[in-house]
Amino acid sequence: MKTKPWRLIFMGTPAFALPSLEALLAAGEEVAAVVTQPDKPRGRGRKISPSPVKDLARDWHLPVLQPQSLKDPDFRAALRAYAPELLIVVAYGRILTQEILALPPVGCLNVHASLLPRYRGPAPINWALIRGDRETGVTIQWMKYEVDTGEVFLQERLPILEEDNAGTLAAKLAERGAALLVQALEMLRRGEAVRGVQDEAGVTHAPLIAPEMRRLDWAQPAQDAANWIRGLDPRPGAYTLSRGQMLKLFGARVKKSHGRLAAPGTALGLASQGLEIACGQGSVTVAELQLAGHKRLAAADFLRGQDLSTQVLG
Repeated sequence: MKTKPWRLIFMGTPAFALPSLEALLAAGEEVAAVVTQPDKPRGRGRKISPSPVKDLARDWHLPVLQPQSLKDPDFRAALRAYAPELLIVVAYGRILTQEILALPPVGCLNVHASLLPRYRGPAPINWALIRGDRETGVTIQWMKYEVDTGEVFLQERLPILEEDNAGTLAAKLAERGAALLVQALEMLRRGEAVRGVQDEAGVTHAPLIAPEMRRLDWAQPAQDAANWIRGLDPRPGAYTLSRGQMLKLFGARVKKSHGRLAAPGTALGLASQGLEIACGQGSVTVAELQLAGHKRLAAADFLRGQDLSTQVLG
């Protein structure tokens, strides 16, 4: 049985990775270095900024590596010099090379926000909501070169609530993934490494959300429209067009599930849960709206400045 902390390198970039890094540090594991994506323009002002993981690493005075290319010889030499026993990857954002995967003697563990083999790919949270799933979860997997195909170490299920969107669900899964990761490392210390082979019959994929996917198709049933809005809320944001301008939609709920109320996309007026919009069957409400170049507003506030009563959104 191993009694010392694991010497590891942590690879991650967005806020989703923060609970895992925090949990490893709180558990006393030896984080030799952190690898994250290069600084890039972020936010409305597009100011060059560090990733959330870099900010946290600097708070802990951890060495930070930000390679432009994972094939950079200097980067690979730096990884070898740190001599990690384990590599921990949480939403890093790049496919690791076979050389990097082979570096740590114990292996590479990844926190993935789905119940693999369901939703392999970079956007599992979005697609679980878009597809209307009632349940998702988080997986600790042993990494292989083929993305998200590695053996399963641990999994935990989590219900998807009606009020969940991509943001709230990501926060829950990030916390559960962090706890499960610490549990996995404790099991490894005791020599209890689990390697469950994924069932290929259950494979589904979760590709990146392409820009054209974000525009709402109001001809679809209300439940499907609501799922798309929830799955892209708050980022990258589902949208429709209002007088040729992009109008983002947030906080979707099904208002009516059956019947054709008006032409799809017709703004039907303010309801208790927001602006009601007709779909191919039924209607949805959206709690908040954001016109391109403007602030995000509650539906009632938005309608004080924008008259949608004569419009069919598209």
